[in-house]
Amino acid sequence: MKKKNTRTTYSRKPTKKNSFFSAKLFGYFSIAFITIVILFAAFHYRSGLAYYLGFKSRDENSIDVFSEARNLKVLEKHEGKVIGLDVSEYQGKISWSYVDTLEQKYPLHFVFIRATVGSDRKDLEFKRNWLGAKENKMIRGAYHYYRPNENSFEQAELFIKTVTLKKGDLPPVLDIERLPENQSLERLKIGLKRWLKTVERHYGVKPIIYTGEKYYDDFLKEEFSDYLFWIANYNFYREKIQDDWLFWQFTEKATVPGIDYKVDVNIYNGDLQQLQYITVE
Repeated sequence: MKKKNTRTTYSRKPTKKNSFFSAKLFGYFSIAFITIVILFAAFHYRSGLAYYLGFKSRDENSIDVFSEARNLKVLEKHEGKVIGLDVSEYQGKISWSYVDTLEQKYPLHFVFIRATVGSDRKDLEFKRNWLGAKENKMIRGAYHYYRPNENSFEQAELFIKTVTLKKGDLPPVLDIERLPENQSLERLKIGLKRWLKTVERHYGVKPIIYTGEKYYDDFLKEEFSDYLFWIANYNFYREKIQDDWLFWQFTEKATVPGIDYKVDVNIYNGDLQQLQYITVE
């Protein structure tokens, strides 16, 4: 009978010292990676950073340096394209006579103004903004913020009662950003089409649809392909307008003379003559 081997085999556990050095090494790598990312961003936006850090004087608390440097990078890449704004009551009382250029270099030629919200609310500053933009000789357009859970026909009627388009104004805009809470996606699309058709019949011009890029890709791109789109995307990786976008809202953090609050800035995918071509006749 063989004698049973009673020797116990132990597995070696990592020591606290090894764990400490591993964590420390990971920390160094993390810091190095973050530093490389910051240096890359600083180099990529070097012209914008030099402009803001060396030549502009602002309240430090109001500056988002990389965001504004990225805005300049985008503008530099769209020489010849038309630049404009979109505003609502959230921008407060706008001094329209001062709204002329962005960064003292890029003329502002157009503005989209929020007119209505859902089926029962007018933007508090719409009338003042609508008249002010016209007096400032900007090409103006009106948009409706669509509420998915409210009657689409009533929403269209409110917009029609509020907005009178004249020759030289931009087509009406439907702003859709949210998904419905108490109806299906198919019912939402039916409602959107009803709003679009009702507004088109009244004004005699096909509306534009505003939405975010993901919302556009996931829900609207295929079924609403016969409409022109105004797309919002503020991501750092996006620096050029897509060929199939009519307008691109590339930032929500711009500073413009005559406006006390941050404002959205948009690029039209064409020159001024082409922009004038799509206005109401």
